[in-house]
Amino acid sequence: MNVLVVEPYKKPYEKDIEPGLESLQEAVGGNIEAIYPFEEKVAVICNDEGKLLGLPLNRAIRDENGAVRDIIAGTFIVAGLGEEDFCELSPELTELFKERYATPEQFIALGGGIIVQPYEVPDIPAPPITDPER
Repeated sequence: MNVLVVEPYKKPYEKDIEPGLESLQEAVGGNIEAIYPFEEKVAVICNDEGKLLGLPLNRAIRDENGAVRDIIAGTFIVAGLGEEDFCELSPELTELFKERYATPEQFIALGGGIIVQPYEVPDIPAPPITDPER
């Protein structure tokens, strides 16, 4: 099934994974937790122990007013919701969530709170290809 993978400090990307618990656990690196913070029929599937394990903070989950409700730690995926299980994301939802999570975030503890800042991913050019014969 086609899902969207969101890793800390990286832009999201599409990936085909096998349906089922094992492939979801592999994608997030441990036991899964599904949250449903959006009106769209999608699930955000993350590592259930991400914060306890000290995984890097990834993206903020915001309420309808833009206030931070929670922060996901570690890699997470966005999958569609079927009748009884997770399913492939539609192309429209894939594009919507690619845009929503396009800019990685960094988190700064300050004065008893957390500041969320966009983190621009640097465009690092590929090294030049050299001819080993020269």
